Amino acid sequence: MCQIEINGRVAEAKIGETLLEVLRREGVKVPTLCNVEGLNPTGACRMCVVEVEGRGNLVPSCAFPVSDGMKISTHSAKAVQARKTIVELLLSSHPDDCNYCARNGNCELQTLAAELGVRQRRYKGERKKMKVDVANPSLVRDPEKCILCGRCVRVCEEIQNVGAIDFIGRGADSTVGTSFDEGLNVSSCINCGQCSLVCPTGALVEKRNVEDVMAALADPRKYVVVQHAPSVSVTLAEEFGVKPGTDIDKEMVAALRRLGFDRVFDTSFSADLTIMEEASELVSRLTHGGTLPMMTSCSPGWIKFVEQYYPEMIPNLSTCKSPQQMMGAIIKSFFARREGLDPKDVVSVSIMPCTAKKFEASRNEMIVDDIPDVDFVLTTRELAQLIKMHGIDIENIPGETADNPFGERSSAGKLFGGSGGVMEAALRTAYHMVTSEELTDLKIPAVRGSKGRKEARIQVGDLELGVAVVSGLANARKLLDEIKEGRNDIHFIEVMTCPGGCVSGGGQPINLSPDTVRQRQKALYRLDQEETLRTSHQNPAVHRLYKEFLGTPNGEKSHRLLHTSYVARTDVLK
Repeated sequence: MCQIEINGRVAEAKIGETLLEVLRREGVKVPTLCNVEGLNPTGACRMCVVEVEGRGNLVPSCAFPVSDGMKISTHSAKAVQARKTIVELLLSSHPDDCNYCARNGNCELQTLAAELGVRQRRYKGERKKMKVDVANPSLVRDPEKCILCGRCVRVCEEIQNVGAIDFIGRGADSTVGTSFDEGLNVSSCINCGQCSLVCPTGALVEKRNVEDVMAALADPRKYVVVQHAPSVSVTLAEEFGVKPGTDIDKEMVAALRRLGFDRVFDTSFSADLTIMEEASELVSRLTHGGTLPMMTSCSPGWIKFVEQYYPEMIPNLSTCKSPQQMMGAIIKSFFARREGLDPKDVVSVSIMPCTAKKFEASRNEMIVDDIPDVDFVLTTRELAQLIKMHGIDIENIPGETADNPFGERSSAGKLFGGSGGVMEAALRTAYHMVTSEELTDLKIPAVRGSKGRKEARIQVGDLELGVAVVSGLANARKLLDEIKEGRNDIHFIEVMTCPGGCVSGGGQPINLSPDTVRQRQKALYRLDQEETLRTSHQNPAVHRLYKEFLGTPNGEKSHRLLHTSYVARTDVLK
């Protein structure tokens, strides 16, 4: 430990820490544009510069280590002026269409300009004329709004190990783009949207479907139903200024009804359905010599990652559709028939934390006889826009519950929103299927938490099951490589594309603070602890669906409707 002085106040620090780490811990706010928490600093943007006594030049606090006796001034006239000049230079060639930008009001460049008092244009740079890339089903890329901070490049390469985008060109001609400067749709992009979460401007945003949904709601010929994913209820409130981890499930359901949806269903119901199918599939593979380890298939970014980089492991993927697609399939079949509706007149909308869900809904495997399982996908952010647009006071609206027949859920289905949740829910049911008994303690701590990789040995009857939970595809790649090299002590693997799981999906409120992600996860665990229906196989609504329509888990009918197959993408530019 050492002592340093920050703005005249003594503080303790660890030798080797960066100044920025100490400043944040001490409650001193220094702006950054290139820094990504958890990754090594680059010092590229220079927004975090501070003065250190005895050094002639300003130093980047994100990359400068502390030493004993150091005296720092974070907001001296020299430091503030340097930051202001950087912002002015960035704005000199930046588009002025803030009123039309998806990030208006939530743009870091806009916020910094306001905080630093940039209210006139002192520099005028040449605007680059570049095309907006709208070909990707999940994301829109506007290169003119890019400030070359490099966050998206680093997240895509270092956290997701995809490398779909990088710096191209040199000097003043540098841009962020794809191989051969083609569209994201023909790149190795897996549609996860983590780049849009870290982008400080509107250069990367989700593909917008708000207008499509509004048009469907206004069409009297259409019967519009909506489903909402497990994690959305514990993140949506943040878009309205409520503290992270606040569950507004009932208020959200009421808001969806006021928006005009004919039925509101809970995707946690189809998460329970997924567990019935997936746990049955796991037990079948374990007892009949199927391909192991079996890997979960709920996360569409992960699926595309396997198809592109590990096509030889496609047989390891569960054949189950994701909860979103299972819900869509039964809405367009069982529900439409029960209600006397033509499936072509039913518009199925889903509210998801994930931009890759937009891609998933458009996959050919999810379209039967030209009828897609899911028609439109809105992110959590898009739902918030829709609610605000219609003047609904989400904080004071009386709460309501989801509609039957797909409104009843277990807390196991709700756990799907966090890393380890699918594993925990599946183990609870697989244990019952193997032993005909319930787990003594339904909580499985070994698979919980935000750690990027977790492993455990779970006793299921006479079987000792090796399980692994990973989130973030760099972690997944390491595990898959171990398996390719011969590791054979793992039988079941849960992979979530986004670090921490769906609670930090690419369509969630833009706040990647580790504490925020933890609060979202805690909210899901709290719901699981407080509720009485905690296993998927005890959900009475799921039992009714099997009795009335599907037959048995992994049976002929359920397999036809609720399972799918995947294809090798040996050329990742397809």
